Amino acid sequence: MNNSSAGPSSKQRTGSSQPSETSFKRKRGVFQKELQHMMYGFGDDPNPLPESVALMEDIVVEYITELVYKAQEIGSKRGKLSVEDFLYLMRKDPRKLNRSTELLSMNEELKQARRAFEIDEDKLKKAFEEEDKMD
Repeated sequence: MNNSSAGPSSKQRTGSSQPSETSFKRKRGVFQKELQHMMYGFGDDPNPLPESVALMEDIVVEYITELVYKAQEIGSKRGKLSVEDFLYLMRKDPRKLNRSTELLSMNEELKQARRAFEIDEDKLKKAFEEEDKMD
């Protein structure tokens, strides 16, 4: 029996920062190619079944969504969300924590290299402009 005046659904979470299951629609298949490659890298068939990829995508998206909501709850106590909130949530899983910190440090190194390259490029550009003025 469907009673629309019975109040909020049992699946809907009131007072929580998490949306109900029906409040958002996600686009399926966004990570399909990446997951296929990852599955193959971990020993699956080069062309896994679409159902397997869809299941993996559901699992990954659900995990990331839950992680983000938990980090958001932690960050809301300080008023902002930061990388440290995610690292805090991963503190009990050393493999994830180490990999995350490794990727963050690599990202920082890449940023510094790009900055250095841009500065060198600007210096070369100015040097060539000055050389052209002298000619």
